[in-house]
Amino acid sequence: MTEKEDKDLTQRRFYKAEQEAGFAEQQADTIQTGHPAYQLAFRDTDFLLRDELRPVRFQLELLKPEMLLEEANIGSTLVMYGSARIPSPEKADALLTAAVTEDQKKVAERLADKAKYYEEARKLARLASQCAIVEKGMRQFVVCSGGGPSIMEAANRGAAEVGAESLGLNIVLPHEQAPNRYVTPRLSFQFHYFALRKMHFLLRARAVAVFPGGFGTFDEFFELLTLIQTGKMKPIPILLYGREFWERVVNFKALAEEGVINAKDLDLFQWCETADEGWSHVQKFYNLDCG
Repeated sequence: MTEKEDKDLTQRRFYKAEQEAGFAEQQADTIQTGHPAYQLAFRDTDFLLRDELRPVRFQLELLKPEMLLEEANIGSTLVMYGSARIPSPEKADALLTAAVTEDQKKVAERLADKAKYYEEARKLARLASQCAIVEKGMRQFVVCSGGGPSIMEAANRGAAEVGAESLGLNIVLPHEQAPNRYVTPRLSFQFHYFALRKMHFLLRARAVAVFPGGFGTFDEFFELLTLIQTGKMKPIPILLYGREFWERVVNFKALAEEGVINAKDLDLFQWCETADEGWSHVQKFYNLDCG
């Protein structure tokens, strides 16, 4: 600090962490300073990875995306869930060709039939992104996906095609996992904890589109339904794409008939097949006038 800054009551009296880290790097090289115990705690990766530090890692994983999204003026999101296996239309033929056994061919045909949902996810992302609503300096209905392939890729791709930014919330998995190429780099996040990733999906969500998917999609979809059903979260439009698929794999009516949910709980989501249909539900819910 200069002498003038020293006398300024508004100037901070403690150095910032990055400055302190710089000072530490300039210290003399001794037997003590070379030992891990002497490292600044926040620069000691091995220490941060200890089991006892899990609560700290939870907090960091909550704070980092929250702070960066706030800085990027992301006010709300349109979240899109769906399978990582449904091919894009241009890759459907290759999937069918690669199938060898009869069982593989049947599965490939079913996945290829769902390629239409890749296109609808892509179109829905374009519609939301083109709407370009800004309120109080914050961007609304920014497209958000899991950052991976298939339906997730379609969501980010649709936004990118109209020059809009979009989020990708990836998760570390034992096998190779990377963001799809359409996710905006500064809005691409990687999570260790599924729970915190799901929390970030919904913190800013003002509408959620759910496409056919597997365990992960079920997990995300049913947690959202539970949060709204139990009153932990206020209602938002839930667009459920692929009625034929969902009614084949989940007997929603039977849940109501068995009494384990109320009949009115079936109104928590809206059946959809097209992007226009889904975006129309969102417009109606929020009284939006954009096309």
